[in-house]
Amino acid sequence: MSSVTGDRRDGDRPPGPEQTRRLPFAGSAGAVQRSRDFSRQALLSWHWLPTADEDQRLAVEDVLLMVSELVTNACLHTPGGPRELRLRWDGDRLRVEVADASPVLPRLRRSADPGRPGGHGLRVVDRLSRAWGAQPEDGGKLVWLEVPAPVVRSGRG
Repeated sequence: MSSVTGDRRDGDRPPGPEQTRRLPFAGSAGAVQRSRDFSRQALLSWHWLPTADEDQRLAVEDVLLMVSELVTNACLHTPGGPRELRLRWDGDRLRVEVADASPVLPRLRRSADPGRPGGHGLRVVDRLSRAWGAQPEDGGKLVWLEVPAPVVRSGRG
């Protein structure tokens, strides 16, 4: 289930409504694929899709990869898996949030061994997002990331 909430005005951005989509989880089974499908539908409704060019397509694929990484981390490292995925779009930036029941905040490993599985998810998020972080929420935590809107190129050269 998803929901759309709120209008927010911010003096630093052009006026426009902020939209939020929420996907609650009941366990980890199928959570990653559900989150990708849910995110793809949200991006479609926010006109990130279909893409105008290769750069925009890659921006969408990066978002879907980062959503997968945050949800996967909640599945692997949190009893009960993720609680909820939230996508917030204000016309300027997309904020992805994954809430879970563990109060343990994630940390970026200095370097993951490229020959071993795991340990690369937050490194991917760190490289592809504009910003990311984590904060306590309802006895657990919220891990978030932000990306700018994809650049829409005009036909003029």
